[in-house]
Amino acid sequence: MSRLLGGTLERVCKAVLLLCLLHFLVAVILYFDVYAQHLAFFSRFSARGTARALHPAASSSTNCSRPNTTAPSSGLAEAPSVRPGSTAPILPPCPDSPPGLVGRLLIEFTSPMPLERVQRENPGVLLGGRYTPPDCTPAQTVAVIIPFRHREHHLRYWLHYLHPILRRQRLRYGIYVINQHGEDTFNRAKLLNVGFLEALKEDATYDCFIFSDVDLVPMDDRNLYHCGDQPRHFAIAVDKFGFRLPYAGYFGGVSGLSKAQFLRINGFPNEYWGWGGEDDDIFNRFTKIQNTILTMKQDGIGSVRYQVLEVSRQPLFTNITVDIGRPPSWPPRG
Repeated sequence: MSRLLGGTLERVCKAVLLLCLLHFLVAVILYFDVYAQHLAFFSRFSARGTARALHPAASSSTNCSRPNTTAPSSGLAEAPSVRPGSTAPILPPCPDSPPGLVGRLLIEFTSPMPLERVQRENPGVLLGGRYTPPDCTPAQTVAVIIPFRHREHHLRYWLHYLHPILRRQRLRYGIYVINQHGEDTFNRAKLLNVGFLEALKEDATYDCFIFSDVDLVPMDDRNLYHCGDQPRHFAIAVDKFGFRLPYAGYFGGVSGLSKAQFLRINGFPNEYWGWGGEDDDIFNRFTKIQNTILTMKQDGIGSVRYQVLEVSRQPLFTNITVDIGRPPSWPPRG
């Protein structure tokens, strides 16, 4: 009797083990299938990766990422020549799905990345970080706004990866680094408001605005940096968060709004000093939460105050250094 019972238990255990193994294999297959098809994965700089990149014994300057080679292998057409006195040729509209995209990218932050190298890799980018496709006419003109302070190392990698991606996406774009002057508490959202206004001063044709942290790089170039009928959140899966949103309603990292959408919500809030909080407020402005409606009429693009200290057009981006003031001093408790 005991041997019969023991044999039955052994068979049951084997069956359970086989079911668990089958479940695990199915889960792995589904995970990698979704992972391979997902376009909105982002890689964020980690402190560990940054330390390696800054170390003098870092790897050689050869970058093994497929899309960030020099211009001849970028898949972009050369600008058509125009004889003096003749009119420029009429170009066709750029395709909705650009043919030169490569899909999943290999992202690494260990190779040394001098700006001279990035400039050599992107000969078609004009002074100030402006680019226009030579072979088609884009539907939108995109301003990429980066809130910034003391992140030069991150910026070099961001430029290295994003310029080739944006060029392959056939975008007409400009890169604006909004540098907060001084050492007071950082104000990301206010810098984004400043970037919106200053970009339009340079080019009133901007009709799409991408707001990006300097340490976020897309892992798939099919995640197109353009605006749609609704505000877009590009960074919905970040490696730092295990390729999940940290919480429902998170709208941070990289987002895109048309000019009309941005003005409709009165831009971003100016009174969030320090990291965090402004992303939730921005999301609430889209979802029309009643309490936010009351505050966004008073706090936003219409009430932003700042002083431009310097505008410097670099080969790969436009740097705008601004004084945005100081956070309010709260009375001591008690």
